[in-house]
Amino acid sequence: MGRQAGYDRGKVLAQAQALFWSKGFLGTSLKDLETALDMRPGSIYAAFGSKEALFAEALKSYAQHSREAFRQTVAQAGSPLAGLAAHVRALGCVADNRPPSQACMLVKTMLETPPDNADLLGLTETLIQSMEAAFAEMFRQAIQTGELPQTADPDRLASRLQAEIFGLRTYAQRKGSDARVAQMAEDIARDIEALRVAA
Repeated sequence: MGRQAGYDRGKVLAQAQALFWSKGFLGTSLKDLETALDMRPGSIYAAFGSKEALFAEALKSYAQHSREAFRQTVAQAGSPLAGLAAHVRALGCVADNRPPSQACMLVKTMLETPPDNADLLGLTETLIQSMEAAFAEMFRQAIQTGELPQTADPDRLASRLQAEIFGLRTYAQRKGSDARVAQMAEDIARDIEALRVAA
């Protein structure tokens, strides 16, 4: 143990992210990190500054990968609403790709972080807002392309979708919920498609 030089930062960050996502910031001890990362405390602090700094970097990486997956999904769809629906359907396929936790890491962090940790809560809120803004942009594009009426409120629609996704991901934490989660994701996706203006 204790490799300070020559470590793969990307690999270490991915391992830390998986651990934090599974156990949460408070639930992850320094000993847990030592074991998972194969690094001594001094090496961890030398590389990342602190446990909180490591967590913040892992959280940013999680959010970046989530946004990239979303961008790839909508880019392959035939329209903005189709892209949003495809994104939700992908989230419903929990049995196909088992992450460390079914709950969104951002929401999990927001719920578990004490109110006095303003920095971590602020970062989490910023990252959540960024994803919601991406949803709103897709709804705006749907208005521009005529999929939605001009009277539609893209920000309100984005907030509602974000809330539905939060609920879906939280429900997925329940044991034996895979089939029900897939059904609910399909219902949400169809609700999005039903917003489309009739030709």
